[in-house]
Amino acid sequence: MEVNIDDVKINYVDYGNKDSKTILLLHGWGQNIEMMEPLGNPFSDRYRIVIPDLPGFGKSEEPKEDWGPDDYVKCLEDFSKKLNIKEPIVIGHSFGGRLAILYASRNKVYRLILFGSPVRPEASTKSLKVRFLKKVKSLPGMEGLAEKAKKYIGSRDYKAASPVMRKTLVNTVNRDLTEDSKKIEAPTLMIWGDYDTEASIDDAHLLEKTIKDSALIVLPGTHYAYLENIGRVISILDNFFGGK
Repeated sequence: MEVNIDDVKINYVDYGNKDSKTILLLHGWGQNIEMMEPLGNPFSDRYRIVIPDLPGFGKSEEPKEDWGPDDYVKCLEDFSKKLNIKEPIVIGHSFGGRLAILYASRNKVYRLILFGSPVRPEASTKSLKVRFLKKVKSLPGMEGLAEKAKKYIGSRDYKAASPVMRKTLVNTVNRDLTEDSKKIEAPTLMIWGDYDTEASIDDAHLLEKTIKDSALIVLPGTHYAYLENIGRVISILDNFFGGK
């Protein structure tokens, strides 16, 4: 399916029990609908499942100019209105989790689930590569070398992106969501991998403190612990949803 939101064509799937509450699933950077279907499919008999290809990914168009998380959330709000999505269960992974935090801070949601979702700018700059670049940049006369090195040891996401999406990625990782997370009213569950090198476990603990009704579950695995433990995660979500 396809819908036009502010002159951006968005590809999405909408299936399941259309008379029930909606589960809105938001994928990570560089991913698409397929990465979230393992979370949606098991609940399609009881819930309406909506998964968009976020603008710039999958079969959706790129934004016409660089966006930040706030632009994406505005797009999601318009998307939700157009599809008559009200008070959904929102599930986000990584980049999609960032958007889910912002969305839930501004809109009524029934439940919020976050998988490996960075909150602070520094949470995205903890890799050895970035620490190396910062160290080189701090040395006298080495600024030029650091800039050249970026082209070779920058993140895979950055190097694979178009110019518009590169700027969008920078806007995204530099946005601090700490204050936004404090505004979330919905019951929130964070599920993190104990070996997640992309999203710091410190951010999970921060969310647990700032979101008034929240809990953290740490599972064995990486940034994709939700897929590595999919059976267990589905069982956890089923209980968290409250059977409604």
